[in-house]
Amino acid sequence: MEYRRLGRAGIKVSALSFGSWITYGNQLDEKASIELMSAARDHGVNFFDNAEVYAAGQSELLMGAALKKLNWDRLTYLVSTKFYWGLPNKFGDGINERNTLNRKYLMQAIDNSLKRLQLDYVDLVYCHRPDPHTPLEETVFAMHDMIARGKALYWGTSEWSAADIMGAWQIADKHHLHKPVVEQPEYNLFHRKRVEQEYARLYDELGTGTTIWSPLASGLLTGKYAKGIPADSRGSLKNMAWMQEKLTDAARNTIVVKLGDVAKDLGCTTAQLAIAWCTKNPRISTVITGASRVTQVSENMKALDVAVKLTPEVMARIQAVVGDHHD
Repeated sequence: MEYRRLGRAGIKVSALSFGSWITYGNQLDEKASIELMSAARDHGVNFFDNAEVYAAGQSELLMGAALKKLNWDRLTYLVSTKFYWGLPNKFGDGINERNTLNRKYLMQAIDNSLKRLQLDYVDLVYCHRPDPHTPLEETVFAMHDMIARGKALYWGTSEWSAADIMGAWQIADKHHLHKPVVEQPEYNLFHRKRVEQEYARLYDELGTGTTIWSPLASGLLTGKYAKGIPADSRGSLKNMAWMQEKLTDAARNTIVVKLGDVAKDLGCTTAQLAIAWCTKNPRISTVITGASRVTQVSENMKALDVAVKLTPEVMARIQAVVGDHHD
């Protein structure tokens, strides 16, 4: 395993990490969660990504139960969570706790997440989406206080614009508060401009780290959707119906088939090629991978072996295949 600095932060994260979006609470139970986390750990993974909203809190519960049973030394791994969407409450409303980053919600959300995760603190906490209705200063102060109270060690953002990230950083700098150090954007062969272009200034000026999600474009880059949606795939899940149009896009699936030829020449799978391609970007701190089976964890981790084969010539070949079919 390769370990990279999280931007300019002092901690290092494994180049490949493990995330619980979609699978935990939707496809996996506690036993499977333990097996998958153990497999990832055996491959050197030290960062486990989560969020309050994943499976409506069940994902955190499963990861928390797994961490308690695995009983790893707390210094040897990192856990994250994210806040914005909130969870349904028994009163059926969400006036101050849904789709927001206000102080009241954030201070309650971190306490509830820590209970579900059975942890004293999380290493990283993200503002899961920007909130145009809460003053940025209010959110920055709340995130600072979360860290000052020992409930999180670092904070960052997910899918924020470069302007908003810069604004939050400047507010924190002005008031001597803990600054955002990491952004979690989508990044893959089909979704690139934000990471490669919009955030360009942030890396050099702020030292922003990135923990990217969806390196396989929700599974499209595995090649499994070239002939439709398999019955046992995540694309077939009822709560993932919103992804089906993207997964069955004819033009992109044609590109995936051609990428499969590149992968075959390198002796790897299309998925491994796609993950390896993400790791070649020096601005990427870690690539968050997901899995529903232990064998998938092992297959994903082989992407690091593939990465060393991605010479400038191979990277140019990949680019020629994808062309301008990305956003």
